Amino acid sequence: MEVEGSVERPRLPERLQRREEERQREAEKKRQEKDDQAVHEEKSGYFNSCFGLERAAIEEVLGGEDAVVGVEVLDEVSARLQRLQKLLNDSMMFLPSYDIRQAQDHITRLQVALEGRRQQTQPKKKFAFKSRKKEAPAATVPPPPTVAKEIPAQPATQCGIQGLSGQLLFMEAEEIRQKDVQLSKLRDCTITLPGTPATLHIRDLSGCKVLCGPVSSSVFVDNCTNCLFTFPCQQLRTHSSKDSRFYLHVTSRAIIEDCTGLLFAPFTWSYPTIQQDYEQAGLDQSRNNWDQVDDFNWLAMDVKSPNWSIIPEEERITHWN
Repeated sequence: MEVEGSVERPRLPERLQRREEERQREAEKKRQEKDDQAVHEEKSGYFNSCFGLERAAIEEVLGGEDAVVGVEVLDEVSARLQRLQKLLNDSMMFLPSYDIRQAQDHITRLQVALEGRRQQTQPKKKFAFKSRKKEAPAATVPPPPTVAKEIPAQPATQCGIQGLSGQLLFMEAEEIRQKDVQLSKLRDCTITLPGTPATLHIRDLSGCKVLCGPVSSSVFVDNCTNCLFTFPCQQLRTHSSKDSRFYLHVTSRAIIEDCTGLLFAPFTWSYPTIQQDYEQAGLDQSRNNWDQVDDFNWLAMDVKSPNWSIIPEEERITHWN
């Protein structure tokens, strides 16, 4: 009996020690989770504070029906909006999806208000573009106009092209430099935009190819089908689009919503002045999240969204001319 007692007595402390070690590991895990949560909350609080103060300051400048705002002030507001967009892009990794959507909506509304002020202080300009018919029977393609149509219903844009079909379209770098550009209601067109737009709005395109230089802030794609896009930007937000390919350089994370059949590959298009345009746009060429896509309709964190995929390397476009 004494032998048995001497054998059994050490086992109880070992079991207690194992239980104590497990308890400590669990406590450490919970402490780490709490610390991580506190860090996220601290970062979110800092973002909300900075974003809210800057947004309020911009709204104060742009607000008021009778306020007179000069061109230099509007240029400064445009620069502040770009910095606000960059703050949002850099904070997306720890912000909830709802906060991202709300912040982006605020920025978009401010961009609309900014352009409204610009239109009060500057006369509207018409922007010419080069236009050639695609090779096709003359009876099937209408003669192209020589001047791009303005889009008065969209105050967020300063220049753009709309309502054309089956054409090769080109806008010079000087026409689009640091301006808000909109492409809308185009069908079976190829649009080439070497240069540095401030933002690019693409809406209601079908069967089109869009090649654009570095965009200083955001690209918005809405209701597009069977299109090919290639551009660098800070942020891409795509809504209600399907069966389209993106050759992308994006410094934040791309966002899609209500989309299906989207394909992504890294940006490969080039032209002689693209390096200068990257510098003009302020984009970091070493940072490209082309394959980091957030689907706002797909909530499963451990399963990839079925609404987008990566273009296999052997199927990617490498020569664009």
